[in-house]
Amino acid sequence: MTDCTKVTLYTGGHKGAEAEFLKLADTTGINKVIYSFEGHNAACFDGAQILNSEELKKGDISMEIISKLMGRTYSKADKIRKVIQSIFHMVNSGYHVVAIGWIQPDGTVKGGTGWGVELAKLFNRPLSVFDQDKKGWFSWKDKQWVEDSPIITTETFAGTGTRNLTDDGCKALRDLFERSFCS
Repeated sequence: MTDCTKVTLYTGGHKGAEAEFLKLADTTGINKVIYSFEGHNAACFDGAQILNSEELKKGDISMEIISKLMGRTYSKADKIRKVIQSIFHMVNSGYHVVAIGWIQPDGTVKGGTGWGVELAKLFNRPLSVFDQDKKGWFSWKDKQWVEDSPIITTETFAGTGTRNLTDDGCKALRDLFERSFCS
């Protein structure tokens, strides 16, 4: 098991999955960094690192590229841009990317969570997703999703996911932390 005191979780602090990651980090003694930005309405702001416009620009990417990678368009591109920029910081800081959501038939993950997943693929990072419909963990290996029972063994990881966390998703996170960290 990984020593909890040497592990750092990077997240955005949204309600749902990200709030659950933070709760579990608190109970296991894991360090945490919450990335946010001015005007962002996250569930957990206690100790958040507020990214300024210069820092956010480091995560800037064309919405056309994002739309192509995600296989969808964004009608409110200006509104989602800062969210996408902050997700870059989470994935860039946390080596293993862990997400809760829904894997779609095209291999992307639903919603904003999907951008973090795509960045992990682009950065060639260890990537694990709990699919709430299939009620199972999947890891990205050899350019495909494979069933897995992940363990976090790295000193940094990014935790992200849906705001609509189910009981199964919550249990999956608790089990992941139990498998990975000291109790």
